[in-house]
Amino acid sequence: MKKYIYLCVLVCMFLAGNFSISAQEVLWKEQTAWKGVPEYYQKWDYPDFKFPSDLSSWKKERVQVTETLQKLLGDIPPRPKKLNVQTVFKKQMNGYILEKFLIDNGVDGWIPGYLAIPTNVKGKVPLVLGLHGHSSSKDNIIGSNSSTAQDVLALLISKGYAVMAIDSYFNGERKGTGPAGELETQAKGADQEASQFKINLWFGRSLWGMQIRDEQIALDYLNTRPEIDMERIGVEGMSMGSTRAWWLAALDSRIKVVVGVACFTRYKELIEQRELQSHGIYYFVPGMLQHFDTEAVMGLIAPRPFLALTGDSDSGSPLSGMKVLEKKLDTVYSLYKENDKFKSIIYQNTGHVYTDDMKIEMLDWFEKYLK
Repeated sequence: MKKYIYLCVLVCMFLAGNFSISAQEVLWKEQTAWKGVPEYYQKWDYPDFKFPSDLSSWKKERVQVTETLQKLLGDIPPRPKKLNVQTVFKKQMNGYILEKFLIDNGVDGWIPGYLAIPTNVKGKVPLVLGLHGHSSSKDNIIGSNSSTAQDVLALLISKGYAVMAIDSYFNGERKGTGPAGELETQAKGADQEASQFKINLWFGRSLWGMQIRDEQIALDYLNTRPEIDMERIGVEGMSMGSTRAWWLAALDSRIKVVVGVACFTRYKELIEQRELQSHGIYYFVPGMLQHFDTEAVMGLIAPRPFLALTGDSDSGSPLSGMKVLEKKLDTVYSLYKENDKFKSIIYQNTGHVYTDDMKIEMLDWFEKYLK
């Protein structure tokens, strides 16, 4: 019997070892550039944006880049001049007040969101806008959903930051609010995300531009709140939330500090690695690569602090592209003599995740530059 148990233990250890190896093997790894990509796509003219060698030239060019990005997003409707906001509830929590609100975006519905304000801080408080990833919601940010890596509320509140989180299009409470109403969900064959992409395209604008517009409306609402210090607004997010974070910061100077997790992506290398499928249709801005790659977007953040936290085995952010971005962003931050305000950490053998170590880096970054 003992021998049988011993053999079972050995088998279990062997299987556990093999399982561990298999788990490591499923991590995505970058392949040889263009391997498997048909030759005609390889010959396309992909842009390689060059930052000027002096700050005065860049200051002029960044105006043109900003104007081009705004045009590429499409005919985005103006944000409401007067906000229509409804308070759903206001609760006293442990160390903070939690409010749930709805904002009419003036085009296609209400933006549901949370605002958490610490009670142990006097005067106006800094705020971090937490942007959720694809297929998650504002509830992931505040920890209402169990077992979510995106939960940053408790950590930030403990350090005296207010936190805001909203549901982006086709996520959270906004499921079933697209052009087909409740008929459409995330289910196959009834994709609200695709329908909202299509209908906005018909109206000459991108879904991505509408998502950024909602975030700007959220900032407009914050500007009406006397508790919030609008000179100390940061943004953080994972995955889709990361991309929204650096796009929002690029186009809206009210964002003072940026932390992007698990989406530090350059488009050309995404194509080289055959990983366009790693991003949903919401992500794509028509005409973008006729002008420049993502370094031009991220360059608009400079000289404001920007921290990128990414795994080297994240299919949505090929390592080769991250290396290009690091060099280019180092160049633009050096124009301002603010090299220390851009930082990229690439984690070895790490996929598309938001780890505890990343959260520590995120918090340290805000403590250094937002407090």
